[in-house]
Amino acid sequence: MRKLLLYLIIMSTGIVFVARLFYLQIYNTSFAALSDDNAIKVLYDYPQRGAIYDRNGKLLVTNQPSYDVMVIPRELKPFDTLEFCSILKITKEKLVKQLNKARVYSPRVPSVVIPQLTKDEYAYLQEKMRKFDGFYIQKRSLRDYHTESASNVLGYIAEVNDGLIKKDPYYLSGDLIGMQGVEKQYENELRGLKGIKRIQKDRFNRDIGPYKNRKYDTLPVNGKDIAITIDEELQSYGQKLMENKRGGIVALEPSSGEILALITAPSYKPELLVGRKRSPNFTRLYYDTIAKPLFDRGVKGEYPPGSPFKAVTALIGLQEGVVNTQESFSCYHGFRYGKKAKLGCHSHRSPLNMIPGIAQSCNAYFANVYLRTINKYTTPQKGIENWRKHVESFGFGNYLGNDLSSGNKGSVPTAEYYNKVSNYPTYKWYATRTISNAIGQGEVLATPIQLANMTAAIANRGYYFTPHIIKAIDGQPIQEENFTKPKYTTINKEHFEPVIEGLHQVYTQGTASLLQVEGIDICGKTGTAENYTKVDGKRMQLTDHSVFIAFAPKDNPKIALAVFIENGYWGSRYAGKIASLLIEKHLKDSISRTDLEDWVLTHSLEEEYAKPYSGEPFKINQ
Repeated sequence: MRKLLLYLIIMSTGIVFVARLFYLQIYNTSFAALSDDNAIKVLYDYPQRGAIYDRNGKLLVTNQPSYDVMVIPRELKPFDTLEFCSILKITKEKLVKQLNKARVYSPRVPSVVIPQLTKDEYAYLQEKMRKFDGFYIQKRSLRDYHTESASNVLGYIAEVNDGLIKKDPYYLSGDLIGMQGVEKQYENELRGLKGIKRIQKDRFNRDIGPYKNRKYDTLPVNGKDIAITIDEELQSYGQKLMENKRGGIVALEPSSGEILALITAPSYKPELLVGRKRSPNFTRLYYDTIAKPLFDRGVKGEYPPGSPFKAVTALIGLQEGVVNTQESFSCYHGFRYGKKAKLGCHSHRSPLNMIPGIAQSCNAYFANVYLRTINKYTTPQKGIENWRKHVESFGFGNYLGNDLSSGNKGSVPTAEYYNKVSNYPTYKWYATRTISNAIGQGEVLATPIQLANMTAAIANRGYYFTPHIIKAIDGQPIQEENFTKPKYTTINKEHFEPVIEGLHQVYTQGTASLLQVEGIDICGKTGTAENYTKVDGKRMQLTDHSVFIAFAPKDNPKIALAVFIENGYWGSRYAGKIASLLIEKHLKDSISRTDLEDWVLTHSLEEEYAKPYSGEPFKINQ
């Protein structure tokens, strides 16, 4: 019996050893196991990142070669640190810091010592590398920009941090990843897949050839090329018009929701965030808290929408049946309510019905329509909630579901909000207490992309497509349902025609009559949004913002846009001129209104922006 037990123990032990050897040598060929194997060195072959084109096939972003100095800490041997530092033009302290960081990350996995050498630096170092065991040069790709605009759209690539490495095991120390814009949103498509080479090592840690005759090696798969919806010429022209100004411009194609231009100002040249100069340049841009060049005002700037919002007020009034297009309201330089309260208005003929009310931007007209809309219901709370439902159907107060990497959702006030705020105690508030909502000056906040989306919905007579930046991936047009399925507002189609005619008369005889472009029927709306800030803890009013929305042509529209210029005075002064120029540029590919163009290019708002601050705004040399 004891003999049998001994045999069983020996046999069991043998089976365990055989099974373990089988698992290690035959079954377990996973990447992690091979990487940890002391006898196998894993090297990576990095793919070319996908190129980016504009909607017309113009190349915007491609690649340029870059070279990283890598180290595998366990393979280091004593070397001349002074010579090594002299070649790389770094201090010994920095080298020691990088080597310690690499050991902490992993003694067996490669880490970056010095990233992104130039071709000349690489050529010189390559001749010396035989002296430095444990170091090698890894070839990668950096971005090469063929445009000086659209940095906010394109984004940039940068080295992954520890958090990203832990989150996604695909990435290793030194890998590059899209950090903003299209580069971030379409990282998986653009990055491709790394190739892997496995080298067998002997017991003296010397390379002896490919592991298992390259059976487990893989070739890199290049990233996919993508086409975005931006028209680079329109984008660049808009950026030019925005020099010495701050604000956001968003232009859409109403029939598809494709973003034709997404402009923020001030901005920066994309090349500033490439290579070793990226880090210091990013720091300077990030700490410019006055001009905020990294802040994409087109999708993140939240402002009172101003008078363009009156179009929504009119549409809701028609849908709710509280007004028709023929009824007129008087305006005595504004709308009076309560004992002393007044919503002021500029001079124009009176009384006015809906179409001239839109054309002349009469505050009193829209105040009356708004009050009827709210007071139609038994309580102002119910009225506000019904009004909110209509407003949100145009895309306000929430993220639009676009494929941009950042954005803010704006704000549409609720009954609960008015119940809670101190100005409206114990729920005893009336519609007049929210009257500023009628003209886009109340608690409503909107981003330029939301205003452009509202304009597209009006141009389409009641529906819009989700704004998006992607047009094709690897030559295949995008078919995502979220971008191709129309989203309908709560307003019936028949109510849009009189409002559109009012917007058309803004150009023919209203507040934008001096901004007409021959041969193009433009529908638009000027806006002046009040601008407040806090200086030394005190609320003070600054120069108003200039706002303008427009679409053209009136029938079968090809472009809808919103222009928002901070501290730009009134709607037609800056925003309206820029809108007309962009529409003509897109539809005619030329400019006949050179008078408007010359005015915009020669006028600056820098003095306005300097007023609330002491000293001059920070500038970066671009």
